[in-house]
Amino acid sequence: MLIHQLSLDEAFATLRSSPTGLSRGDALERRHEFGANRIEPLQTTPIFVRFIGQFAHFFAVLLWVAALLALFADVEMPGQGMATLAIAIVAVIVINGAFSFWQEYRAEETMAALQRLLPHRVRVLRDGAAAVIAAEEIVPGDVIFVGAGDDVPADCRLIEAFALRVSNATITGEARPVSRDTQRSTEADVLRSRNVLLAGTSVTSGEATALVFATAMHTAFGRIAHLTQATVDTPSPLLREIATLSRVIAGVALAIGAAVFVIGRFIGLPLSIGLVFAIGIIVANVPEGLLPTVTLSMAMAARRMAKRHTLVRHLPSVEALGSASVICTDKTGTLTQNRMDIRSIYVPGRFVNPATTEPSTLAARHRRFLECAACCHDLKRTSSDGPGQWIGDPMEQALARMAAAALGAFEPPARIDEIPFDPERKRMATVHRVGNDVVLFAKGAPEELVPCARSVDVEGEPIPLTGEWNRELAQAATEMADRGMRVLAFAYRVLPEAYVRAEVEQDLVIAALVGFEDPPRAEVPAAVHRCRDAGIKIVMVTGDHPHTALAIAREVGIVQKAPATLLTGDDLARLSDIQLQLALDAPEIVCARVSAEQKLRIVVAFQRKRCIVAVTGDGVNDAPALRAADIGIAMGVSGTDVAREAADLVLLDDNFASIVAAVEEGRAVFENIGKFLTYILTSNIPELVPYLAFAFMRMPLALTVIQILAVDLGTDMVPALGLGGEPPDSGVMQRPPRTRDDRLLTRGLLVRAYLGLGMMEAMAAMTAFVFVLTGAGWEWGTDLASTDQAYRQATTACLTAIVLMQIVNVHLCRSHTTSASPVALFRNRLINAGIVTELAVILLIDYTAAGNSLFGTAPIPVSAWLIVLPFGLAMAGLEELRKGAIRHARARRADDARNAIAPRSRSASR
Repeated sequence: MLIHQLSLDEAFATLRSSPTGLSRGDALERRHEFGANRIEPLQTTPIFVRFIGQFAHFFAVLLWVAALLALFADVEMPGQGMATLAIAIVAVIVINGAFSFWQEYRAEETMAALQRLLPHRVRVLRDGAAAVIAAEEIVPGDVIFVGAGDDVPADCRLIEAFALRVSNATITGEARPVSRDTQRSTEADVLRSRNVLLAGTSVTSGEATALVFATAMHTAFGRIAHLTQATVDTPSPLLREIATLSRVIAGVALAIGAAVFVIGRFIGLPLSIGLVFAIGIIVANVPEGLLPTVTLSMAMAARRMAKRHTLVRHLPSVEALGSASVICTDKTGTLTQNRMDIRSIYVPGRFVNPATTEPSTLAARHRRFLECAACCHDLKRTSSDGPGQWIGDPMEQALARMAAAALGAFEPPARIDEIPFDPERKRMATVHRVGNDVVLFAKGAPEELVPCARSVDVEGEPIPLTGEWNRELAQAATEMADRGMRVLAFAYRVLPEAYVRAEVEQDLVIAALVGFEDPPRAEVPAAVHRCRDAGIKIVMVTGDHPHTALAIAREVGIVQKAPATLLTGDDLARLSDIQLQLALDAPEIVCARVSAEQKLRIVVAFQRKRCIVAVTGDGVNDAPALRAADIGIAMGVSGTDVAREAADLVLLDDNFASIVAAVEEGRAVFENIGKFLTYILTSNIPELVPYLAFAFMRMPLALTVIQILAVDLGTDMVPALGLGGEPPDSGVMQRPPRTRDDRLLTRGLLVRAYLGLGMMEAMAAMTAFVFVLTGAGWEWGTDLASTDQAYRQATTACLTAIVLMQIVNVHLCRSHTTSASPVALFRNRLINAGIVTELAVILLIDYTAAGNSLFGTAPIPVSAWLIVLPFGLAMAGLEELRKGAIRHARARRADDARNAIAPRSRSASR
């Protein structure tokens, strides 16, 4: 039998302990055998391996290969700047990897500041005497003491319990404190046993003595932590996309390089020259600036998210959240405020809204009820010499606050007797001297307290409790319970001076019924509505009671239709994996009373349906699902260490609305990556064409390797970052999330960048090159030395043309379909700064001695700048025509859809 099913004597015997606790010698032996009472941290990748990993992902490997090829080309044909290119590529890899590592390291340091561990000190019996020891020293068989406000250090079987209530939220997800007693349990599941305290939970009221039967990783807390460690991390959608993008770019570069080499050999180029230029073309097609731009773009988004109370632990998760199609959200503390408030009061004859009723009015008509609320509780003050704060049951705290507001300076009279809360009786009573009277105040479950009453208090006057009053009280209690509230009844009785204690809970006067609720956060309904507009399915997954979960789901808008699909833990246990996947097709789902394993199962089922799943949670029971999800989101304020370590993002304010703000940022990141990817890839074509022209058209090389670097790692960088920092589009949350099959590098993007924008830039660059050369008297087929002034001016004109066309291009890339209006041109300050930087850099390269020496350039006339102007205007005009055609086609499709719906609507109305 399990320990909670045994008698106390049997429990002591199985643990070889006694009510006087262990001896110090036995405790030391068990400490050596079972180890320290601490939860082992989640297995994480060593910091050195994580650092090396920043330089070994697929795109970094692609850049390493490009650098090696450049070095090989420099050996075969020195003086072409290939060694400089190799050094620059290696610098990009190192700087980007170091920055990415530093960003994640800083997030880990922030996480360390949030750490909260199990209690450090515990009261324990050793050698029959009470002692205070470190929680790590607790061993199976120890007898410990806990009271209100204490955290439970290990799994324990109760020996004695006095009005004990505990919060199991970190383990089971249930928000309400639950009663615990010493009675032998028949439950099969230890988590539901009434005579067990679980490690990581907290005592809200009462006191207890308990026998430790499991410590460290053997506790329920530890088993869930182990389940989390066994769960494999899911790579983010962006990491998968970057890997796909790297393979595509590598394939395109190798294909073009191989084709150039084969054609070169066919037309008679020497082997060494053909090989070198093939390598140059391969390297030119690798966008060296893409990796740092993606990293810095995500880092900027992470900073913006931090301002919106979301800490990013792993940079790729910035974009991943924007891809989420399903959010499995916890209830307590995320959708709700994680505190119990009085939501409704029923006084005989009517309901009272505590939010709109003046406290003085309530005190004038229902003083006995308020006195009962102020007196009948087990709360304790944190300070004996000042007001301090209440410690104890959250519902009793809410009652004390209400009574204090209504009664003002009322000082609760001294307690002269009490009958403590008993889980069997489901009520408690206290006796006080109020003025000249001895008054008993009682509270408890309506079904237990009302049968003890003979009267009801109507406007301060007791009248007989008739059958009609009984029905009305029952109806009021049912109405509040159906709205997800926890209902307590309040009663009083004036006792004789010489009362019989066994008879005091008779002939009571019912004063009120009170409904308690953990209220939803004010921002949540609007956030849920925005998620619906964005096509994101929200599923509540909680360990709380089904009625409470469903009521909150309706209140915040997760459930809008009736009936919603309600899946309990028992339902999930009966469903096969296939049945569960089919059940999750329901439009509105609430899962209640679920365990850690079941929450993980729900996440995996959604992933099998090819959904991108985000999971929120704060408890140990949430950690396995957080780690398995595409995006795990932990709570920063109320979250446990295990949950935060398993998550990708941490909500610093525990607010669901912050998730929606982060989704918006994540979607903007994906769109912005597409924008600057188009921008960066566009310049690959004017960098490639000069090599093709040199190899096949007997033209001098129009652009040197060092000048390519000036574009890729110089002039393009800041404008590309500006595109990465574009604010979210106004309609970004009105579009459905992208699917797992949506690609970052699409056919349309490649056609636009390479065949549209890129070809226009190549035409402008080669025209400027030929314009300057022919103006200097060059004749076709004539070879020029690299030191020739005319050649240097021509390459300068080619480089300048690319930079000027990219200035036009950065505005064209800001939207795939929206026209670049003059008003919006200067809205993005980083793009403006990038354009100024581009112009400053190209002027330094063109007209300073240092720039001429480093980049092999020479000053060019104004006419070489002006020759680019018509190409810039033509590119902008063609792009506007393309965008207009797309908008027109979308408008036509929308009209056709509306016209198709209209006849059906008219037919239905007839």
